[in-house]
Amino acid sequence: MLPPISELNRLGEEEFARELSPLFEGAPRFCARLAAGRPYASYGQLLDHAARTASELPEVEKVELIDCHPRIGADRTTVSEMSYREQGYDAGDSDGQAMQATLDRLNAAYEQRFGFRFVVHVAGRHRSAVVPVLEAALRRQRSEEIERALSDIVTIARDRLSTLVASREERV
Repeated sequence: MLPPISELNRLGEEEFARELSPLFEGAPRFCARLAAGRPYASYGQLLDHAARTASELPEVEKVELIDCHPRIGADRTTVSEMSYREQGYDAGDSDGQAMQATLDRLNAAYEQRFGFRFVVHVAGRHRSAVVPVLEAALRRQRSEEIERALSDIVTIARDRLSTLVASREERV
């Protein structure tokens, strides 16, 4: 659970980054940038700042932020607790070996084409429902995919926030 925003604002940079880690899959350099933007009046303001900051990063840091997120269909033992739930592992969402092979092939093609991982706001969808989204992404331009992935990262963080914020009035 995240502390109230007033407490988060008072933390040192390392502690701040550690507290935000579940929202952004670690991303230490990005979280350090968010720490530098304090104080925040609310988590909503922090995430609005995160969206602006992500879009203004140098490309190398954009890719670094994207690559902090696990692949869709990654080995369940390698993903964070939040990703574990989001990708449906806790609900027994196993689409079988053929689906895993498809995801592995598409992830590899995506990473080969764009040079970073495919990140999408899963929003409770089974991995099989993400396949057409990934296939469509392969037809886009790299710059479009970077911006889409960054937007989804902030959307993921907003969803994660709803389960982690300590007090109701600080929810986004």
